[in-house]
Amino acid sequence: MFTTRPTLRGTFGMVSSTHWLASQSAMAVLEGGGNAFDAAVAAGFVLHVVEPHLNGPAGEAPMILAPAGAPVRVLCGQGPAPAGASAAHYRGLGLDFVPGTGPLAAAVPGAFDAWMVLLRDYGTRSLADLLRYAIGYAQDGHPPVPRIRIQVEEVRELFTAEWTSSAEVYLRDGAAPTPGALFRNPALARTWRRLIDEAVAEGGGDRVAEIEAARRIWRTGFIAEAMLRQSARPTMDTSGERHVGTLTAADLAGWSATYEEPATYDWRGWTLCKMGPWSQGPVFLQQLALLPDELPAYGSAEYVHLLIEGCKLAMADREAWYGDVPNVPLPELLSPSYNASRRALIEAKASYALRPGSPDGRPPRLSSRIGGSTPGDEAEGAGEPSLASSGETRGDTCHFDIVDQWGNMISATPSGGWLQSNPVIPELGFPLGTRLQMAWLDEGLPNTLVPGHRPRTTLTPALALRDGVPVMAFGTPGGDQQDQWQLHFFLSVAYGGLDLQAAIDAPNWHNTSFPSSFYPRDMEPGVVILESRMDESVIEDLRRRGHDVTVGEPWSEGRLCAVARDPESGVLSAAANPRGMQGYAVGR
Repeated sequence: MFTTRPTLRGTFGMVSSTHWLASQSAMAVLEGGGNAFDAAVAAGFVLHVVEPHLNGPAGEAPMILAPAGAPVRVLCGQGPAPAGASAAHYRGLGLDFVPGTGPLAAAVPGAFDAWMVLLRDYGTRSLADLLRYAIGYAQDGHPPVPRIRIQVEEVRELFTAEWTSSAEVYLRDGAAPTPGALFRNPALARTWRRLIDEAVAEGGGDRVAEIEAARRIWRTGFIAEAMLRQSARPTMDTSGERHVGTLTAADLAGWSATYEEPATYDWRGWTLCKMGPWSQGPVFLQQLALLPDELPAYGSAEYVHLLIEGCKLAMADREAWYGDVPNVPLPELLSPSYNASRRALIEAKASYALRPGSPDGRPPRLSSRIGGSTPGDEAEGAGEPSLASSGETRGDTCHFDIVDQWGNMISATPSGGWLQSNPVIPELGFPLGTRLQMAWLDEGLPNTLVPGHRPRTTLTPALALRDGVPVMAFGTPGGDQQDQWQLHFFLSVAYGGLDLQAAIDAPNWHNTSFPSSFYPRDMEPGVVILESRMDESVIEDLRRRGHDVTVGEPWSEGRLCAVARDPESGVLSAAANPRGMQGYAVGR
């Protein structure tokens, strides 16, 4: 099969990320003797600088890590709703949805503390060693990708009229960042230098003490103080009104990134690891569980139809059952008996219905807003950027995967806190996030906005074991599309027999037959968006099966990254997505 690039192979270390500067910065850490977790921290902070339209330090950074010789763990970099962020409070403001922008949508920031906990527990390098790459790009500049300019132009009027602190960073002298010209964010560089200076002074030369000092400064020091001031500023959001946020000093001081066991599913000798049902990660596992013992020919219309219809069923269950609540029936949702009954719902024709199941006979619970009227065009660009239904690329979030010479492996999906989410905090150089927009304001749902509960996130890194040994880390940006694109990638490797790069390059698709996780929560039943590179006979067969097919651009579906390790030979491999012309894998 034709591939855009070779699958990289070597034995020293491999990195794949959605931006070449993050990939190379992580590789520089590996070359300097750091491990995969040191490299991950460097990559994460570089992504905050070079993909500011896609993520930031006050956003989220969920990750799955496989330390060599130790069990796989989830590190939750998703903060919860503040204590004052109840559904009743938002309804009392006259809102039907959490706004897609502004401080009302801000959860407790999660990314920074997750990086610090990872570095403290699994890294070997100092914070100053790893932040120097991000500081350099923020202070001295980096050549911005074209999408940053496009994104800034889309929100120019908002920045100039309302979010003037953002205009000072992204519209200097009225000009948006220009590809090929260096773009700088000196306020962000100053923030990290001051953080390091204060942490070093407090830590007294002890690596772990410095990291703990940095965590304290973020949660209770000058950074926390600036975030709270910003949250208290009345800010125009997608509701068309100015609101203040709910974030408090107690919220910031009281939260820490935590470790969890992954959700897993065994399939043909593979074990797939995802985050729990506070994320959409188990959708990937449910899609695998829905597959029959005998699969249609790889890439055939019957194969694509089966995956699309299975995705619809899994996503319907996501809406009815997933959330940061006790007693999510995940064992039942993954059980053979449940999936046999659900599989029987897949017919030769495409379904246009949202059909959640009833595990253990319990009735599903859905928002009353699903299928109803939704707000208008003022929400454009407010949520996590993904793909328009036309197939036109509007951006994504970020992702990286890393494996080192010792066999340590990590998959992470940093997101949130992007430049179009909230005004830039003038003292810090970055905005608050908007993850609360993913929660409903209906009472009694698994994903109702509840203080202290995490909004269900679409961020879903993945890690695969073969016969119990970690062998592959992968993931993609793309909001609700992530576990659709990832499933096709994984099956391209595990069933189609493709190597990493061929699996990433294979024509991909997504469907929209379920509510979007982002404001204004729209859905388009029956719609399938696929790349024009797909075989014309497959496209026509899908239309005959009743799918409302939109043919997008040839390279428009997904931004996958992947690394792998052969446990017998020790050979490492990596590949990256050519779509968007900025993802790269490096290694040797």
